[in-house]
Amino acid sequence: MSVGNEFIVLTGVTLLTAVVQRGTADMVVRVAMEAGAQGATVFHAHGSGVRQKSMGILGLTVDTEKEVIYIVVPNEQADHIFERVFVAAKMDTPGMGILWLSKLEKMATHIPQDIAARFGVHTERRE
Repeated sequence: MSVGNEFIVLTGVTLLTAVVQRGTADMVVRVAMEAGAQGATVFHAHGSGVRQKSMGILGLTVDTEKEVIYIVVPNEQADHIFERVFVAAKMDTPGMGILWLSKLEKMATHIPQDIAARFGVHTERRE
């Protein structure tokens, strides 16, 4: 267990955010992980907007319940995972969702010492 305030700051990472129809997130996360992502955070949201209003006039029902997915990926993998998610989630179909990438300046989380060492980050174990 770490003692003290030392932490490892990661750079060169991108946040992929997807807002998808309810019930789609598990499939999107699976596809992203198959493409190289290490994990994801999914939460539920309620959406509204101009598209729902205009589709309502046409008599179409649009589910406003959404799932939002956050996936942090290395910059080198961002475009590949983005494309795989876009295709899998059928983002080229109206009303299916939206997807974007945001460069992260830096991030930090607990990284076990043995994993950090594999990436050339050396920390001293403190007892």
